[in-house]
Amino acid sequence: MTPLAWWLVGIAVLLVISVIVSHNRFVRQRTLVDESWGDIDVELSRRHGLIPNLVETVQGYADHEREVLETLVRAREEATAHRTDSPATRGGFEETVTLALQSVLARVEAYPDLKASASFLQLQQQLTLTEDRIAAARRFYNGNVRSYNSRVRTFPSNLVAAMFRFRARDFFELRDAATASVPGVGPA
Repeated sequence: MTPLAWWLVGIAVLLVISVIVSHNRFVRQRTLVDESWGDIDVELSRRHGLIPNLVETVQGYADHEREVLETLVRAREEATAHRTDSPATRGGFEETVTLALQSVLARVEAYPDLKASASFLQLQQQLTLTEDRIAAARRFYNGNVRSYNSRVRTFPSNLVAAMFRFRARDFFELRDAATASVPGVGPA
């Protein structure tokens, strides 16, 4: 073989190796994005699991707040029904849960006996911890999505992404800045 042929073979081998390395990196990043979405899903499910306890506790003290509690239950049911939706779609349902939760907790301020209840205080702590975990998991997920999407959209890795059908992922964001904060569930 001529020296030119060896150069061409060497370039072809390097090209194949770089495509394989890039593909494997995409697979690892995609897996990390999926895993970090799973962390969000676990915390959202935990929050959904705490809501019936909150509703039951609040109903015992404030039975005439039924409409607010029913709104929270409906929001939770809708969010639970859309667990398999994309993060962008699911975010809207989770915003509704957050707003309904904030509304219930704001109404609790009018019930000193409820605010002093041991079971309510325990629920407040669990909800605060869960909301903090959701926020942390969301930041981790969105960071992974940002890195993955950057690779999908930048040259030359976008060529490998197109070749193997790696698609950009949705961020999990809250549209309204007021709902992006943790609900006020701490003791007054």
